[in-house]
Amino acid sequence: MFHNLIFKQLNADAQETGAESTATATATKTAPVVQTAHDDFDWSVDRRNVIAYTSAEREKYDSVYDNTFVQLSDGELIKGLVVGLTKTDVVLNIGFKSDGLISLNEFRDLPNLAIGDEVEVMIVEKEDRDGHLNLSRRQARITRAWERIVEVHKTGEVITGTVTSKTKGGLIVDVFGMETFLPGSQIDVKPVTDYDQFVGKTMEFKVVKINEAIKNAVVSHKALIESDIEAQRAEIMSKLEKGQVLEGTVKNITDFGAFMDLGGLDGLLYITDISWGRIGHPSEVLKLDQKVNVVVLDFDDEKRRISLGLKQLTPHPWDVLGENIGEGNVVKGKVVNIEDYGAFLEIQPGVEGLVHVSEISWSNSPINAKEFFKLGDEYEAKIVTLDRDSRKMSLSIKQLTEDPWNDIEVRFPEDSKHNGLVKNITNYGVFVELAPGIGGMIHISDLSWLKRYNHPTEFTKSGSQIDIMILNIDKENRKLQLGHKQLEEDPWNALQETFAIGSIHEGTVVKKDDKGAVVQLPYGLEGFAPARHLAKEDGKTVVADETAQFVVIEFDRNEKRIVLSHARIWEQVVADEKEAVVKEKKADAAKTKKAVKDIQNKVEKSTLGDLGVLAELKKKMEGGE
Repeated sequence: MFHNLIFKQLNADAQETGAESTATATATKTAPVVQTAHDDFDWSVDRRNVIAYTSAEREKYDSVYDNTFVQLSDGELIKGLVVGLTKTDVVLNIGFKSDGLISLNEFRDLPNLAIGDEVEVMIVEKEDRDGHLNLSRRQARITRAWERIVEVHKTGEVITGTVTSKTKGGLIVDVFGMETFLPGSQIDVKPVTDYDQFVGKTMEFKVVKINEAIKNAVVSHKALIESDIEAQRAEIMSKLEKGQVLEGTVKNITDFGAFMDLGGLDGLLYITDISWGRIGHPSEVLKLDQKVNVVVLDFDDEKRRISLGLKQLTPHPWDVLGENIGEGNVVKGKVVNIEDYGAFLEIQPGVEGLVHVSEISWSNSPINAKEFFKLGDEYEAKIVTLDRDSRKMSLSIKQLTEDPWNDIEVRFPEDSKHNGLVKNITNYGVFVELAPGIGGMIHISDLSWLKRYNHPTEFTKSGSQIDIMILNIDKENRKLQLGHKQLEEDPWNALQETFAIGSIHEGTVVKKDDKGAVVQLPYGLEGFAPARHLAKEDGKTVVADETAQFVVIEFDRNEKRIVLSHARIWEQVVADEKEAVVKEKKADAAKTKKAVKDIQNKVEKSTLGDLGVLAELKKKMEGGE
């Protein structure tokens, strides 16, 4: 306050001196001096107690006075003196013509704030519409904080901040009094799903990104962890050896394996190295954050890749295979793999045996292993061969039962009739199962006496029952030749007379192509008409589904073949008509000749002397009259 009084007195003296000088100058230059009533007044009376300053002193005081005119601008940071405190505001003196007010909320970080303290503030507005000085400590702190953040971003310095709240995709961190963004991916090296656990915590960070335009900064806690991990990795890699056993933590589980945290360095545990037995997914054995001992199988210093193994810490199951597992023993196993040639049964973890398709059933009928077996199903099987050195085992399901072919002649003698199940159909025949492990094939030609089939599916289908006759037994090759048509007498012997060559029958075309047509005949018989024999009398041809008359032109009982012709029928009719016309003409000529002869004989007898009449008659006959 004392200083203010001095400034006011100096301003008054200066104004007075300036006024006197101005008045004198004006009077001298602009107007003549006019005598007034008080020109005789002694003006020195008022200066009796005034101190006279030397030139040096005056210069000193002029300098003090000039310094009282502070040059301020909006956005400027300046130190202010706390000159007053209220319940809501703080009064600050920044050396301006008026004091500024700042909300007490902006000083919550200074609970012991008192009059006389000096704080830094920002001049928001020197004079608002009401003429008030507008100051802000918060904006001053943000400005200083941003300058500090930019500096530490350049230097890479580690800073401390407090997580204030959760936001979309991450957290808000207070650094130097300024809000910064901590992405969720930058919180930790491990994926973080629960952000709430970090709110209110004070942590160390690195500024990884700044935006000068909008004054935004991104911080990372993960970067600090990674830098520490990097140092740990280098130390671990330097001491790493193949066969070394380490403790690891399951960090992540994928379809192909598990990533293990070895204390700053990651290693991969492939699914094939987790267990001696087959597993579908690593999660069947491992869990996240589980601690397990693993062995180093291989590593690459440059790429920093480490291959780990878990199963290698235990002996191979084949090396400790029990004596109770040997050739001839019956074991139980689970189907763990299916191939075209058979299925693998897991007898115990890491010990598998192959059931070849030929060892599934005693039957010679083709068996599809992928249709017969299902993953996870359990089967009993007999150990056929066992090689501990090569770790191979062959199994058999069919050998659990006696070979049904041992007494095949007794159970299924030749010419015996049976009923079987159609198991499979091929282009050339039908496979029929007569009993478990016993089956045979009906050739397509042995399905019917009368009808020719392009494919057996035209006659039967899989899963159907069918009557058969045993035609032949090949015990050595385990094959049965079966027949279906042999259950009935060969009708071709009786049909030879019915369908004799030249006989005419009504038939329907059931199939037609460029070569000819298949014709359905009575008694279920089929014949074939070549294309040229399908011609009609009007020039057209017999078409599919058309019924017409056909003549048998060939009948082969041995080959079971009938050749037909439609054209021959009308061609024969035409030929017969022509022949009839010729015969009629010949008959007419013979009658005429006879009549002439009779006349001649009559004339000769009655008029032997009348040569003129005879000559005339002869002339007429020769002239055709």
